[in-house]
Amino acid sequence: MELQIQDLVTSIRKEGIDAANSEAESIIAEAKKKAEAIVGDARAEAKSTKEAAEKEINILKESASVSAEQAKRDAMLAFKTEVQAEFEKILAANVKKSLSDDALGKLIRAAVNGEDVSKYAAEVSEVSAVLKGELADEIKNGLEIRPTKSVQAGFRLAAKDGSGYFDCSDEEIMQMLMPYFRDLDF
Repeated sequence: MELQIQDLVTSIRKEGIDAANSEAESIIAEAKKKAEAIVGDARAEAKSTKEAAEKEINILKESASVSAEQAKRDAMLAFKTEVQAEFEKILAANVKKSLSDDALGKLIRAAVNGEDVSKYAAEVSEVSAVLKGELADEIKNGLEIRPTKSVQAGFRLAAKDGSGYFDCSDEEIMQMLMPYFRDLDF
């Protein structure tokens, strides 16, 4: 009987161990499945995060490239504006310097050539002896020369009846010449 009890105890023990081992294997298999699912989810989330980060990086790169192009264009426009401003200063200074009394006399004489000079008045910044000497014949024939504050250099040839004028002041000459400098391409 003792042997039977021993066999029974061994049998129960074996069945218990087998059942426990089977249960343990089932729990381990379930844990492995859960672990694989967790790892799979983590990989999918990591892949999604990586794709989103790469997309954001590409957007930032494109934005930076567009910003760099914009900055380059702005810099070129600013440079062109500065160069044009310098051309304007140089041109204004040279036009003013070129409109000496001798040159004014020749320009006024050319403007009234073939006209009845008694119908015109030449407005200048200052009536000098040199200018009067240059235009002596025209003054004898009725051309009036008068100083005006509105002309800094050059002259304005006005009809005495007020019907119109021909502006050949430094400002107007510069405005006529500036389009040739504004259209410079860099």
